[in-house]
Amino acid sequence: MPGKTAPARTSTRTPRSNGRAPQKPASLVAQRALFTGPSPLVSEDLYAQVTAGTARRTRDGISVEPSSAVSMNTYFGRFPASYWQRWTVVREVSVELVATGTGRVTVQASDFEGVPRTITSSVVSTDGPVTLSAKLDRFIDGGALWLDIETGVGETLAVSQVRWTVAPPDTLRPTAVVICTCNRADDCLNTLEALAADPDALAVVDTIYVADQGTDTVDSRPKFASVAKKLGKKLAYIQQPNLGGAAGFTRGLFEAAKESDHANVLFMDDDVLLEPDIAIRLTAFANRTTHPVIVGGQMLNLLHPNNLHVGAEYADLEGLAAGRVSAGALSNADLLGVDAETGKPNRQERRVEAGYNGWWSCLIPTEIVKAVGYPLPVFFQWDDAEYGYRAKAAGFATVTLPGAGVWHADFNWKDWDDWHRYFNLRNSMITAALHSPFNTKRVARVIAAQLTRYLLSMQYGLAATMLKAVEDFLVGPSILHDGGAAVVAEIRALRAQYPDTFRHSPADVPELQNGELPLIPAGPSPKNKPVRLLQQITNQLLGKHSVDRGAVSLEDATWWHVSRFANVAVTDASQEGVRLRKYDRDQMMKLAKRTATILKRFMAEGNAVQQQYKQAMPELTSRENWARLYQL
Repeated sequence: MPGKTAPARTSTRTPRSNGRAPQKPASLVAQRALFTGPSPLVSEDLYAQVTAGTARRTRDGISVEPSSAVSMNTYFGRFPASYWQRWTVVREVSVELVATGTGRVTVQASDFEGVPRTITSSVVSTDGPVTLSAKLDRFIDGGALWLDIETGVGETLAVSQVRWTVAPPDTLRPTAVVICTCNRADDCLNTLEALAADPDALAVVDTIYVADQGTDTVDSRPKFASVAKKLGKKLAYIQQPNLGGAAGFTRGLFEAAKESDHANVLFMDDDVLLEPDIAIRLTAFANRTTHPVIVGGQMLNLLHPNNLHVGAEYADLEGLAAGRVSAGALSNADLLGVDAETGKPNRQERRVEAGYNGWWSCLIPTEIVKAVGYPLPVFFQWDDAEYGYRAKAAGFATVTLPGAGVWHADFNWKDWDDWHRYFNLRNSMITAALHSPFNTKRVARVIAAQLTRYLLSMQYGLAATMLKAVEDFLVGPSILHDGGAAVVAEIRALRAQYPDTFRHSPADVPELQNGELPLIPAGPSPKNKPVRLLQQITNQLLGKHSVDRGAVSLEDATWWHVSRFANVAVTDASQEGVRLRKYDRDQMMKLAKRTATILKRFMAEGNAVQQQYKQAMPELTSRENWARLYQL
């Protein structure tokens, strides 16, 4: 994964330099009400649902046939009124549209329990623009607004150019988009093309920085030239050494600081399926907040496009666990389905609080950067959480905005037993050291529990990966001097020593083909897991296994089941192959002894190291340090 080590270079396509703010418009578009998605993979019902009769759609409009009804009480169709009332100066929103034909348009609202009510309604009988308005005055705890369209007998009504608008600020802040990419040139170009093809979304973007850290570069593709031509001076293409996602995104903050003292910087992953309207929604919200906040977009699962990953999340810092679901937030929810307990549609009615937002799509005002510094040079993983909690400590909240979403590869289809686990653990420890009391006994218990499960499951390479992460944390802030680039090769070399880290195609495993490794399902979860844990530890110490050889599905790959085997093939979370695990008492004992030694040292030295990270924070997150890392 390490990329070019040559000094960074910037394309001659420089960003549009304008310290001048755009002229104040009559109104600010907060979001568009669209009727189809950016791809055939996406259900149109995420935008608008035909609840009666028939209707014909385009991206920006819908034609409703006689005796029909359309509701925009959908994920992308709803206006998040509660969030706008809570976090912005706006107290009224308008729905502007162009109508042709006859029918009725109605603005509906919900409360924090999802109970609907009618705000205003208008009978349309002449062609032309229509405007309806709604007060943002009864949504503190939750609720949203949406538009319903209906026709009677013999009526047809076409509606287009539906826009939710609010009063604009005196000065519109420009937004710079930052896309970090490394050896995913085609994915990056698809994202750039999606932006280039949407003039409305592109209009709110001042500059698009592409930080390319790969060896298979974006500009090597034939269609790069045509995309660059469409984007013109808005595109700033930068090649730099591979310092991970943290460095790629930080480069945008670094460059944006040169362009304007008051700008928004929108981070965006290269491999998302982009809904370009997210740029409009996040930019408008950030332009109207009472105080600068980090404004995050939500993630929908790319392999399951109707499913929302999480409505808002936080991190259990001393538990070393990111991605915890905020109270009241939707999680892995089918946005076209209903809640199993309540029977109500899956809608984020309650306003929920976020601890941080993932950087798949996340807007950061530059005032926050001035106040708290740049991200930590941690390569990747936990960079978003650390920055969110650092901003929070300085008085800057994170708001995860419902309806502002992109599709990203499902996290549960990525295997946990990989080289990135090093960064996940090391960086979670750094984040906890910086932003929690850092009870070393509790942290050590968390790590010990994880390592015990891994050793019982014969994941010796994963255990070794984790132990190096703890050891490197104890080195102190000097481990971040190179931004983490060198350790990637070290981790890969370390893991290559352990056969259980390799993924095999089932076709390449003879034992799976001839039936020597039959699929053996797990029984029910143990009623008393601590007792089962002690039993399995004892059995492994004695070399006792109830099953000599077998295969286990991902669903059944729990420690209490896998630990029963002497030899087992376990399905990889990616569903692309299997991992072959083999009991090795000597390896287990060696790693267990290392665990005891390292965790004892951690409990003794952890708080002293914590102070070292805190003292080094200003330098690590300084502009000068990042300039050094970028070789500028």
